[in-house]
Amino acid sequence: MRISDIQIRDPFVVLDDDTYYLFGSTDKDIWKGPGTGFDVYVSGGALDEFDGPFPAFRPRPDFWSETNFWAPEIHRYAGGWYMFATFKPKEGRRGTAILKSEAGIMGLYVPWSLNADGVSGPVTPAEWECLDGTFFEEGGTPGKRSVPWMVFCHEWQQAGDGEIRALRLTDDLRRSASAEEPLLLFRASEAPWACALRGRAPGSFVTDGPFLHRAESGALFLLWSSFDKDGRYCIGTARSESGKLAGPWKQSPEPLYKADGGHGMLFRGREGILYLTVHSPNATPLERAVFVAVSETDNVLVINAEEDGCDQK
Repeated sequence: MRISDIQIRDPFVVLDDDTYYLFGSTDKDIWKGPGTGFDVYVSGGALDEFDGPFPAFRPRPDFWSETNFWAPEIHRYAGGWYMFATFKPKEGRRGTAILKSEAGIMGLYVPWSLNADGVSGPVTPAEWECLDGTFFEEGGTPGKRSVPWMVFCHEWQQAGDGEIRALRLTDDLRRSASAEEPLLLFRASEAPWACALRGRAPGSFVTDGPFLHRAESGALFLLWSSFDKDGRYCIGTARSESGKLAGPWKQSPEPLYKADGGHGMLFRGREGILYLTVHSPNATPLERAVFVAVSETDNVLVINAEEDGCDQK
């Protein structure tokens, strides 16, 4: 299939064994109705043509969610493949759960994480509206294991000013490692470019799609999405001034990507080029995966103008 023919939101790409694997929110309408699951597309060549779809996750009859199957991310950890994905439980608030595959990167993925009660479900706080959890490992030296974290959004619909939070995980990625409130990294209104939603309660700022990237310089960036003054879905960046997850985080004055596209992530292609992928436009059923080349320059991320096929005015 041509990439232009694949409807997908929240694209996430893994390059493994010289093959690209494209995951994302692949239900035809992720907002309403029963969820089907998540699909994966595969390319042994360029990024403009993929084989698939192949099922990566399908809910069993006893699965605890029926709707809002969103934003799957695939991460390799301790020799295994894990999926971080958002679901709306049949009872309770939306949150991010962790699934695991015993059959390689393509799945099928099955529920793995446990909630605070020790029952299969999201690891984000049960009383919070949460979404878009991503994985981050901090530290790790010879003889010392890294610390696994989930970074996620405390959603604006509950928080008002949407938040990016960090939750430490147990080493087996099954549950939260602490009963303490997840660490606040920043709020959406801290970004100069982000604006409150029109027609909503005053102070309603969106946070979507966090993703962490360690640059070759050692700088730590966090990509996230919100809306600008023109109502466009955009991707901004924040940089940790300490180089650590705890921050403090300094927001970029302008979005990295502002062509009505968001929920992005970064990956290196076969040729070593750093790519940003987003879904654009931000309207169902028109969403498509877009790939643009990015450079790390003077501790900032910039889109390569010659590679950019979108309107960045």
